[in-house]
Amino acid sequence: MEFHEKIQILRKNRGMTQEELAEALFVSRTAVSKWESGRGYPSIDSLKEISGFFSITIDDLLSGEKLLSIAEREKQFGIRRVCELLFGMTDLFSLLLIVLPLYPKTVNGYIYSVSLSAYTEATTLNRMAYWILFLALILTGILKILLNTTEKKQDAVTACSMVLGALTVLLLALAGETYAVAMAFLLLLVKGALLMKTMKQKSI
Repeated sequence: MEFHEKIQILRKNRGMTQEELAEALFVSRTAVSKWESGRGYPSIDSLKEISGFFSITIDDLLSGEKLLSIAEREKQFGIRRVCELLFGMTDLFSLLLIVLPLYPKTVNGYIYSVSLSAYTEATTLNRMAYWILFLALILTGILKILLNTTEKKQDAVTACSMVLGALTVLLLALAGETYAVAMAFLLLLVKGALLMKTMKQKSI
């Protein structure tokens, strides 16, 4: 007997609706519906709740092979979530492009390194573009972290972040901002590595 049949029989034997079972297990009714229709399996934590609630062993609910498959899926999902969080945090590090002394300023024939707020050597247009790009990157980092459980929206924010990162590197390189472009390029490389790791986990 398959899992979806077992969970349905156990629920009906208790005289419970899907909604009542969902409340008892602290999950959504949609989750219970998926389990009973064979369109999905519960997490390890939910399996423990089901096992305790119906006084049945997890082995009686699922085969060892299927249990290993669920555990592996959860492990991959956990790694993806960590990568997504690190990706968002990397975008937050774009704040360094604003506060660190990465930009040249000439005073009495001497060249000093200053932060973006004190940088007056660049054209007004360039400075505005820097501020817009850096703040946009910080905003995408915040969104990335806040949307860590929403996969579809995550993909859109990730794409936006990579485009903004590439534009930042390109603009700083064209403007000859040596130190700033090195920092922006390093952040873009880190995001690229995290993105590749995330895509690899999704393909497994």
